[in-house]
Amino acid sequence: MKRALTACLALGIAASALGGCAASKPLDYGPYLDHMPRSILVLPPLNESPAVDAPYGLLSTVTSPIAERGYYVFPVAVVDQMMKENGCPTSGEMHQVPIDRLRAVFGADAVLYLTVKQWGTKYQVISSNTTVAVVGRLVDTRTGTELWSGSGLAVRDSSSGQNSLAAMLVAAVVNQVASSMVDYSHDIAPIASAALVGADTDRGMLAGSRSPAYEEDQRRHAELRAAATR
Repeated sequence: MKRALTACLALGIAASALGGCAASKPLDYGPYLDHMPRSILVLPPLNESPAVDAPYGLLSTVTSPIAERGYYVFPVAVVDQMMKENGCPTSGEMHQVPIDRLRAVFGADAVLYLTVKQWGTKYQVISSNTTVAVVGRLVDTRTGTELWSGSGLAVRDSSSGQNSLAAMLVAAVVNQVASSMVDYSHDIAPIASAALVGADTDRGMLAGSRSPAYEEDQRRHAELRAAATR
């Protein structure tokens, strides 16, 4: 196996998808429809933020919205421990395991590879922003085909709702003191994860076979696919 697995103040929160102008380009769901997974293996995320606790902070929030979307999600704690016990102690090493080996060991239909792009609080003179940003791609374990990619962003702005400079200054001081004791990134990580899955958007993960919306979602996207090829 080892060889095989080489809130005192009013605070605003916003959630959205990343991608800027690229978000306007229609997403090609063809490969997703052709290789519709029933089960998803979520690997611990890569980390491009300076916060060492970001990967597992994000990981703890991402499985619920995926399960609610209609997929079986392998228990992330079990997957993490199993990978570590078999020669892959870091997220980077886990992401390098050949996808066919992940299928052979876990039996997953698809693997979700995540990267934490931002995690933490930045302070300005009269405000602070806590940001969690994540990107992900879903890959079919039989063929190695990328089925879908998406992103999620959540921002907590300490100055939201403050109408005067004095109120904003007070909010900034209080928020900085509070943030030194509590990492608000953990509070907004579920919002970023939900934005990543994007159940209510036209760029999110398709409804899985366990979802009541599965048949309607499949029909709608099949019609859109057919119309695009005419």
